[in-house]
Amino acid sequence: MRNGVPSGTDDRFALGLVIPAGLIGVLLAWTLGGVPAASAVRFCADIAGATVLGLAVLPRLADRIELPWRMMAVLAGLWCCLEFATLVFAAGEVAGSGATALSPADFGTYLARISAGQIGLAILLATAAIAVYAAIAFRRPGQRSPDLVLVFAAVSVTLRPITGHMSQQPAGSVLAGVHALAASTWLGLLLALALVVRGRRGWADALPRYSAVALPMIAAVALTGVINGLVRLGGIAPFVTTGYGRIMLAKTVLLAVLLALGWWWRRSWVVAAARHQMPAEGSLRRAVVEVSVMAVVFGLAASLAVTG
Repeated sequence: MRNGVPSGTDDRFALGLVIPAGLIGVLLAWTLGGVPAASAVRFCADIAGATVLGLAVLPRLADRIELPWRMMAVLAGLWCCLEFATLVFAAGEVAGSGATALSPADFGTYLARISAGQIGLAILLATAAIAVYAAIAFRRPGQRSPDLVLVFAAVSVTLRPITGHMSQQPAGSVLAGVHALAASTWLGLLLALALVVRGRRGWADALPRYSAVALPMIAAVALTGVINGLVRLGGIAPFVTTGYGRIMLAKTVLLAVLLALGWWWRRSWVVAAARHQMPAEGSLRRAVVEVSVMAVVFGLAASLAVTG
């Protein structure tokens, strides 16, 4: 306890570093290859979506944790707003007017007649449904199921990637969908743990299970990312000769850093937490470090998605 506040509560504000860390990733992508301003909005939407997905998965990871439905409703509402902003930027690009000068008629045409707009509208409706359901679940404790949120969140996270530019390649939709879902689960679950878990015992119960889940997620992200990159660029040379390739190379380097960090955490942090030898504050600080590095990767990924 510190001045009557549960230990670790103040430290959770450090999770706010996730947003500037991701924006650093967007800025890095801009310096490497030049990306639209919509990349920043897309990154924020992706982070919100990953967090909602992670919260929905959390009960399957640690059944003792009570799902924070009010937090879920707020984050899902934010996700919905960010998806709307993403749609506006995309419509402005298609219309050639930009987001600030986009007319309602052009926006309506984009939503009704352009496949990307229709997909974006479906995601918008799904995220709105999650927000409404979570708000109702918060008010009615006896009638709620995280599985419904999990389905809607997983569909929303994967719908745009599986219909994007990679869908034109053999098995491209499958690779893109697996990549997006694995990355969002990897980041979202750790963010959810950092937001929800309290006390040394909570980390001792949940962290080893997360570590076991994270390993196949990391493998899926790495494998599908490499394959997608080689297919998209058509070889090794474009990784250094094109802006898209340089951004992807930076993303790959940071992913390697995360792999090394994860290996070290499994040997130190996870073992100590499982033995109740790691204070909750120490676990939270390590989670903040890892999700911040992940956020930089997400910023680069969002820039690639908008550029592609």
